[in-house]
Amino acid sequence: MNQQQLEKYLWGAATQLRGTIDAGDYKQYIFPLLFFKRICDVYDEEYETALSESDGDIEYAEFAENHHFQIPEGAHWRNVRETTVNVGLALQEAMRAIEKANPDTLYGIFGDASWTNKDRLSDEILTNLIEHYSQHKLNLANVPDDQLGNAYEYLIKEFADDSGHTAAEFYTNRTVVKLMTLIMDPQPGESVYDPTCGSGGLLLNCALHLKEEGKEYRNLKLYGQEINLITSAIARMNMFMHGIEEFSIVRGDTLAHPAFLEDDELKQFNVILANPPYSIKAWDRKSFESDPYGRNLWGTPPQGSADYAFQQHIQKSLNTQNGRSITLWPHGILFRESEAGIRRKLIEADLIECVIGLGPNLFYNSPMEACLLITKTNKMPDRRGKILFINAVNEVKQDRNMGYLENHHVSKIFEAYQDYTSKKNFAALLDIEEVLENKANMAINLYVRQTQLESGEMIPFDDAYAAWNESSGELKGSMNALFETLGDS
Repeated sequence: MNQQQLEKYLWGAATQLRGTIDAGDYKQYIFPLLFFKRICDVYDEEYETALSESDGDIEYAEFAENHHFQIPEGAHWRNVRETTVNVGLALQEAMRAIEKANPDTLYGIFGDASWTNKDRLSDEILTNLIEHYSQHKLNLANVPDDQLGNAYEYLIKEFADDSGHTAAEFYTNRTVVKLMTLIMDPQPGESVYDPTCGSGGLLLNCALHLKEEGKEYRNLKLYGQEINLITSAIARMNMFMHGIEEFSIVRGDTLAHPAFLEDDELKQFNVILANPPYSIKAWDRKSFESDPYGRNLWGTPPQGSADYAFQQHIQKSLNTQNGRSITLWPHGILFRESEAGIRRKLIEADLIECVIGLGPNLFYNSPMEACLLITKTNKMPDRRGKILFINAVNEVKQDRNMGYLENHHVSKIFEAYQDYTSKKNFAALLDIEEVLENKANMAINLYVRQTQLESGEMIPFDDAYAAWNESSGELKGSMNALFETLGDS
């Protein structure tokens, strides 16, 4: 199969679920089933290779050393395929047996889908799904890691398209991910962390970026935490599907229970990339006031928005020598009055290197504009005491209700970041004192305007309206904060 045929084949299973379960739930069934098929086919391939190498020694072919994962007797794909009654129970028992046989690598990886609920998935539906995937062998000879990994990412995007408002919980726009990875420039042997990793796209792209550059990617140390069970499982499967085995992705609440510690302190990383949940209200603010890990570096954010709780967690988790982070946020974090004190201290600490304003519709099912906040614990000497503002709001391609960055958009933004100089109507390099004098307001339109009136110059109505709409962001943000305050009181 070529790439397109493979993707069509894999997506074909999901189409069989239409009308039986909600589109947002496809992923909790399709991904585990696909992973189950893959590891069984690879096990068979490894078995045949070992059998050939040993002149037919069956005992040798079964040695654990000859296999990536152990498939216990009775838990193979073919065993489930032979089942005609209570297929869901057979699937569930096989998956649990495999998890138990591989406790260090596959524990909990198949999630908690209700395979035995026949009201949702009848024996007939499950049999059809199993027969669909049984059409082709998904071993390494037929489908190499790169090809299957790309198809897996394709499925993730398709599920995001189908999932409505929940898509942003597990999927970050991959064109934005590419830009974020370029800016962070992870190097072989470094540690990379995503505190809200979703399906693992940001972490995975760091490894793939090194691979594309011909650099050693297998010694990149990848760490992620994700609160949602099935999403964290999808992230782990995503790594394995791409042939990446050196990673640690843990399920859990990063703010309440950070997973990665060293000597009772937060583990520190070279690179952090994140797209945290936006302005969550249901978080333990009281505990954060006296956080045992010292993450309230510059104060406790308001109950109505945990954004700066995540940002402070990120700062506290950075390596003090060469730590660097990039975080995808809505623009509100740049100017909201309720967080001005925290923002001021972050600026005073001279940790912010760059703020990049991106265009609308880059978040799933939301027209809001996004921004990238880039921080470094140890800036280069010529960048100290400065912040670069890039207004790339127009560097976006709109496709129906979704925006994405084309290659020339990514190149233009990345080059402006690398140059680290002012560019008319696009970038402004400021001393941090100027920003602090402006009440620590980092709203990009205050420093970089897309349209500048010159004598006798006429501005098209659409451009003028866009400029006005952008400049009204601070007012809209303040009004929203006021309404939230009134709603809480």
